[in-house]
Amino acid sequence: MPLQLSLFHVVAVALLVVSSAILNQGRTTTPAPGVCTSLDRSNPLADLFPNNATGVLNATLAIIPISLETARRLIPPQYGILEQAYRALLPDFPEGMYPVMLQAAHDHDVQFRAYGITIDDFSRIGFEFPFLDLLGDGYSSFRWAPSQLITGGHEIALQGSREYGTIVTPAEWDPPCDAYRALPGGKSFLKGKSLSSSEFIEVEMSRLKDLSLNPYPLELFKNITNQPTFANASTCDNMIRWFNTSMSVGEFAPAPVLGRIRANVFPYKGTDKEWPAVFGVQIATPFIENNYLDCRTMQGYAGTGGLGDSYLGENMLHSERKLDL
Repeated sequence: MPLQLSLFHVVAVALLVVSSAILNQGRTTTPAPGVCTSLDRSNPLADLFPNNATGVLNATLAIIPISLETARRLIPPQYGILEQAYRALLPDFPEGMYPVMLQAAHDHDVQFRAYGITIDDFSRIGFEFPFLDLLGDGYSSFRWAPSQLITGGHEIALQGSREYGTIVTPAEWDPPCDAYRALPGGKSFLKGKSLSSSEFIEVEMSRLKDLSLNPYPLELFKNITNQPTFANASTCDNMIRWFNTSMSVGEFAPAPVLGRIRANVFPYKGTDKEWPAVFGVQIATPFIENNYLDCRTMQGYAGTGGLGDSYLGENMLHSERKLDL
């Protein structure tokens, strides 16, 4: 059934006017959103779900193992860590360790088709902490995403993230319009750098020959990226990522990667920190997003999510019921 306009819809409409005025005045030192051309493929869900925010996320997702002791120091104490939830997916994960995820993503062709709204592309990157017991039920997995670097001058994206209580840093990007820059030999590079401080995240990756060389199965990334996301827990973001569409098969199939991450951002702010050997995956996924929801309404999440082509066409009604759209 059609949804009513969420707060994000209202914010987006208002900020389209604001950001347009700012960009026209040339107040950003980065390329204005929409100026350069992305290599990303177009949004395949806009016509199928016109009453929802839909788009494409082209992303590098990487797992950084840290000690549970460190995780407990970084994660607010009121949120328990559901170790049994990630060990169900990673039975061989080292004892006493916790999986932080770095997400370096390019949001492309984001639309609210029914309302005629299209949002300019933007990049974002940050450390995310999954498998958290936000509701205290010992079961439901949530993901804490406390801070992000986001394309400077893109007021819709910047303000939209701040509405969750996220620490948001306007940033410039290399490359400015894609998820990463492809380099010779299957390597890639991405850097987001604050426009006003020393904060940055830099990601250098090399592609592996096949997924079996990656210790982290694709199911782990499906699970984490489909967990409801929060910053200060005032509201939650429900992003449904589709991992099994034509966008991620054949030449576009998930690519396992191994590389280096350097950063100086919250919660690792103050000194440059480096992780020299990090495994992950590069993949583009279409998504449906429901913004600013009461976190309590998303109790019970534990599955992997990540719908595919089998839910399209004649199964659309079943899909809408399953997704609670």
